[in-house]
Amino acid sequence: MKIEHYDFSRIPAKPSKFWMFLARRLAIDPRLRGMPVTIEKMNMEGIEPPYFLLTTHASMLDYPLMYKAVYPHNANNVVAIDAVRDVGDFLMRRLGCITKRKFVKDYNLIRHMRYCADVYRSIVCVYPEARYSFDGTTSYIPQSVAKMAKLMKIPLVVLRLYGTFVAAPQWNKPEQKIPLRAELECIATAEEVLSLPWQELDARIQEKMQRDDYAYQRGHGIRLTSPHRADGLHHILYKCPHCGREFMMHSEGTRLWCDACGKAWQMSELSELSAEKGETEFSHIPDWTKWERACVREEVRAGTYRFEADVTVHTLPNAKRFYDQGFGRLTQTVEGTVLDCTAYGTKKHLEWSGNELESVHIEYDYPFRKDKYKHNIFGDCIDISTPDDSYWLHPVGLRDQLTKFSYATEEICFLARENVRAD
Repeated sequence: MKIEHYDFSRIPAKPSKFWMFLARRLAIDPRLRGMPVTIEKMNMEGIEPPYFLLTTHASMLDYPLMYKAVYPHNANNVVAIDAVRDVGDFLMRRLGCITKRKFVKDYNLIRHMRYCADVYRSIVCVYPEARYSFDGTTSYIPQSVAKMAKLMKIPLVVLRLYGTFVAAPQWNKPEQKIPLRAELECIATAEEVLSLPWQELDARIQEKMQRDDYAYQRGHGIRLTSPHRADGLHHILYKCPHCGREFMMHSEGTRLWCDACGKAWQMSELSELSAEKGETEFSHIPDWTKWERACVREEVRAGTYRFEADVTVHTLPNAKRFYDQGFGRLTQTVEGTVLDCTAYGTKKHLEWSGNELESVHIEYDYPFRKDKYKHNIFGDCIDISTPDDSYWLHPVGLRDQLTKFSYATEEICFLARENVRAD
């Protein structure tokens, strides 16, 4: 079978005024209808395109809200190849999108970004977390983003989005109509980008990208009245703080509970948790996930962490379709991640060392639109890429393992890089 791989060397197009007009009228504005939007601009006096825009990432609502925040300007938006597959390469190119694979070094990327800034004089938008936030707080942002900003040589701007996560977290995707907020802030002028060391730019990026969507919700008294607001919460709160068991949590309606010990919690309209009986260990959801991550860190640093499972394998070599590759075996230890499978009729043994794989993209219940994608219904899956392909992996016979796998991938990378620096 001859497989066509995506050509990442193609120069991205300038955002088409005609196609962007249609996108705003038919997709962006309707998507935000019923959601009051507040846009605040800070230190933006005199800042006009081109500039380098770093946007927080929490849900599919981030994209229309980003376009709303930079209006009347358009942007060359860096997007993952699976998003291009969802919408179509024809349209995405005309909207100025720059395609890449998640968590893969792509030397075409910086060249394309510079081209868009230098030739098109456009905003170049990147989502440096490269995946949706699990709990509405900021995910890992690699230091390479600051080094990329140095290479861009244009003003560095951060866009913090609030409400998009609470309205539609990845573990509960039906969108709620709530107020949204966008804060557009220049954190370094072009002169500062050129003169400051990358470490200073990284410190600013790390500080200015921080947000907590649940704190935003409570601070603004935004109530979620949906009777299903806790559906799927067990995907991220997979470990019981009462008995310590993993992957025995369930959620439905407004309730979260552990099958192992029976303890249960209610989720309020302000997204606060309260135990139905006894102590409320964590009322703030990000405090629970922070504890889970600390537990994973202990396992990784003790050398006891291990994940091994049979997985269904689908590949995405291009932006057209997924290819079913049958079954494979996915293993992850403190040494790294290994996938053994057959792809396109050839046996594959793929290895990512501990310091090579910074993070992974995971999806709960993918794809969400079952009516739109009648084929390739994966369920919960992990996306790990090589430079010329993406492997979408669904663990067989296991439930709710993905969040821990994602935490472990990052903690393994942190430890490996610490060891390299120590050596």
